[in-house]
Amino acid sequence: MPRVRLLLSALALAGSVAGAEAPPVKVATCQACHGAAGVSVAPDIPNLAGQRATYLARQLEAFKAGTRKNDLMAAMAAQLSPDDIKALSAYWSSLPPAPADAGATAPHAATVSAMALPKDFPQAYVEYKREQDETNKTLTLRYANKLALDAARAGKPLPEGSILLTVNYTPQIGADGRWTPGAVKNYVGMETRAGWGDAIPPLLRNGNWNYGVWSSDGTPRLALQQPRCLACHQPKAADSYVFTLAALRQPATH
Repeated sequence: MPRVRLLLSALALAGSVAGAEAPPVKVATCQACHGAAGVSVAPDIPNLAGQRATYLARQLEAFKAGTRKNDLMAAMAAQLSPDDIKALSAYWSSLPPAPADAGATAPHAATVSAMALPKDFPQAYVEYKREQDETNKTLTLRYANKLALDAARAGKPLPEGSILLTVNYTPQIGADGRWTPGAVKNYVGMETRAGWGDAIPPLLRNGNWNYGVWSSDGTPRLALQQPRCLACHQPKAADSYVFTLAALRQPATH
């Protein structure tokens, strides 16, 4: 309990450091990837807690300006004002570098996906785009359910209930000499349902879209990666958060 009270005290006081109050919603966005107390649970995501405020501010400014390259952080930093950067840097700098109970916190809401691998695939889906890598090792087919397809081809935003599924296959040559899908390598999907985005911080939120990744046997593989999906798709808000919306609007070719 003393450690918990100490951490809560640090959190309460951090907003006033350097005369700036860290916006709670934007703190929550950082927590999705960097941990509730600024101590990351992912090996390739840095800790924020205890870093020098000047260093943190310079990194955010560099991401915002594009002089430091990272698509996900660029999307987040683009939404920060100079005051936001100052306040967030002071906030994370004020926290203890490695709280004893940092790993005991519940998963951040942004990391929890409600999407399941669709049980009605492939019967209820239409292929709308096909891609093959240059080495002929992967054949990618993109599918949409009828709700998403009808809305896209009518020039409307994709409604709740829309499902897009990307399936990566090992390609094989058919009798006609064309490359065709062989064994499934994995599935990657996105689905939107009412309320699914409610608990996700606004800077990360993609409307009500959630994401999923599954191995060839349907085993979920997304783990804690959903915040990265959200950050990656966030700049595509005008296209219903979909990178392939233009292809989805085209008449089917397969």
